[in-house]
Amino acid sequence: MINKPNFVFFGTPDVASETLEILKQAGYLPSLIVTSPDKPKGRKMLLTPPPVKTWAIENSIPYIQPEKINDLVLEIQNVDLFIVVAYGKIMPEKLIKLPRLGSINIHYSLLPKYRGASPVESAILNGDIQTGVSIQQMEYKMDTGQILVVEKIEILPDEKSGELRTRLIKIGGELLVKMLPDFIDGKITTIPQDETQAINCKKMTKEDGLIDLDGDSVMNYNKFRAYATWPRTYFFKDNKRVIITDAELSDGKFVIKKIIPEGGKEQEYKD
Repeated sequence: MINKPNFVFFGTPDVASETLEILKQAGYLPSLIVTSPDKPKGRKMLLTPPPVKTWAIENSIPYIQPEKINDLVLEIQNVDLFIVVAYGKIMPEKLIKLPRLGSINIHYSLLPKYRGASPVESAILNGDIQTGVSIQQMEYKMDTGQILVVEKIEILPDEKSGELRTRLIKIGGELLVKMLPDFIDGKITTIPQDETQAINCKKMTKEDGLIDLDGDSVMNYNKFRAYATWPRTYFFKDNKRVIITDAELSDGKFVIKKIIPEGGKEQEYKD
């Protein structure tokens, strides 16, 4: 039987809590969870815990929510490994190197392609037909660590970012569980990233969803698919924002099917 590592999990959104659930099902539970502080959300700006905190409470796992993480170098001692999934904060080099086995991270692209905050959206936006999951040994510079394992998948022709992300989260969690025993035993040979092939992707903004209805149809459709969850694609009519909720690429043309006019309810575009 393989010894289970004493590990700390760093993560914040749903993608991280879903990965924690996959680890739990395989018998891997962290000794501590580090997540972001609660934030105001919604129209009433109610203080809301991140999904990972909710998961920690439900599973009786100790958790902390530091505003600043530099002090964790002193607080966390004698652990084998850090597992990091969408934590949302830059970790100092001393913290990354603190555990006996270092820190590893799941990234939802084929590194060195799409380093950064929006790898899933970027793959769809650029019309890629293939993406995947990379698990890397973390370094201080974002997403530049040596690769431990990779799994490639095809992007389906009409797949939206939310659907693709759901598949990648499952694949990433299962890949992590599969590689952990060999990683702990030192049986994995790391592969350095080819810096000449590196592509960075930025954090999305609400403004990114604006489309030109007279623009390239394929680009518009890819944008619709990439931003279907957030910030969603939209255009302006009579100085009012119109959100596109359903569209397709038909005979090479970008066809809008459903919309939400500003201040209104979803309706057929043809109406």
